[in-house]
Amino acid sequence: MAADPTFLTAPPRFVFFTGKGGVGKTSIACASALRLARAGKKVLLVSTDPASNVGQVFGLSIGNTITEVPAVPGLSALEIDPEQAAAAYRERIVGPVRGLLPDAEIASITEQLSGSCTTEVASFDEFTSLLTDPDDQVAGFDHVLFDTAPTGHTIRLLQLPGNWTEFLDHGKGDASCLGPLAGLDKQKAMYAGAVEALSDPERTRLVLVARANRAALAEIARTHSELAAIGMTGQHVVVNGVLPAPAEDTDPLATAVYQREQAALAGRGAAIAALPTDLVELKPVNMVGLDALSTLFDTTTTTAMTTGTDPGLAAVADAPLADLVDAIEPTGPDW
Repeated sequence: MAADPTFLTAPPRFVFFTGKGGVGKTSIACASALRLARAGKKVLLVSTDPASNVGQVFGLSIGNTITEVPAVPGLSALEIDPEQAAAAYRERIVGPVRGLLPDAEIASITEQLSGSCTTEVASFDEFTSLLTDPDDQVAGFDHVLFDTAPTGHTIRLLQLPGNWTEFLDHGKGDASCLGPLAGLDKQKAMYAGAVEALSDPERTRLVLVARANRAALAEIARTHSELAAIGMTGQHVVVNGVLPAPAEDTDPLATAVYQREQAALAGRGAAIAALPTDLVELKPVNMVGLDALSTLFDTTTTTAMTTGTDPGLAAVADAPLADLVDAIEPTGPDW
């Protein structure tokens, strides 16, 4: 096994992975969970991303309950479904008064709880319960890893505790959220505990995942400053899918991509450059399945890529386009 990347060295209990959509955040989170579990830790991998594909990566069905990954002793996973969470949240508020209030009033409450604010509140409610663990749901896990939603959603998710506390204490905020927020007053202590956990670097680490391009690096720079402002200072950077230096300068495209990525990394800004950073090399295989995931942090698996071959693919005979044209010409195009 290769040496652990910097962000997995002496990790705290909670590790969050965030970044722009499409940067490989789920792959990094899944490979991290696998690495920790194989090191003998009990690990829970949680996805709060509405477009989560954690189940696909591990090749099994994962839902809104803690599910063991049979092939990896010590590893379990959980996917928080925002719509399912919202439905359960609505029922917790409406259920106790159903039959006690007029139908028209029940319909009004249900209407208040049907918007996007309810979905956000409900997802955060489940997310917070894992941080504070009032029911000892995750007490047996050494580490809880969160594969969070794309950056914009994540920022709102992590900022909401302070916003809701201010709303409840001072009557501020979006009036459209009055219904969803009405159910939170009794849990303010739990949300305060979540904020405390998030802002404690001994308990929480934020991993900013990017690609070696200006847009993705600019995105994590914004995330860094916004989340540092709410107290999340234990931050690391992972730049995923970095093209290794071409072995020979014979491929103009590979050379151009490499030079562009290196220029983006060099110009990533002082604030991001100052954070502990890991560069994860581009791999020649899709990051699906345990075999592939186990190589993600390995720095010795890129030989096939630099020579232009994929060990998982059979060789395909080269043929000029003219041969295809000649094959189509006798019968004409099929339209």
